[in-house]
Amino acid sequence: MLTYLIDDDVISLYLAEHVLSLEDFASDIQLFPTAETALNALVEHLPAQVPQVIFLDLNMPIMDGWGFLEALEPYVPVLQQRCRIYILTSSLLLDDTVRAQQYPLVAGVLCKPLDTAEVQAIKALFQDTIGDSLPR
Repeated sequence: MLTYLIDDDVISLYLAEHVLSLEDFASDIQLFPTAETALNALVEHLPAQVPQVIFLDLNMPIMDGWGFLEALEPYVPVLQQRCRIYILTSSLLLDDTVRAQQYPLVAGVLCKPLDTAEVQAIKALFQDTIGDSLPR
């Protein structure tokens, strides 16, 4: 499973990658320190290669997580049943959770740091998935 980790904080990237690796979550974990580089990589490989899961930090300079989600709007038809985004944030504000529900690709909002229980729960959603159809 191809997974993107998008976060400007190198420690958060390291910790999330470590948890995903410990849980054998994905065969290919790609790290992105900016939303722009992740967006460019994703768009460049569409429609042939799509990450099944994206863990997205909200608070980043230049393009934040919300900007990344907005930039994905034209690609939602291609990504809809193939990619799920989990927002990672250091503060779970109710406004963020409500706002996240407006984006069809967002499957959840998780508090940093990513923990093994969350990873196991997300992984369980994919264990019974066949082909490109993903659960929401």
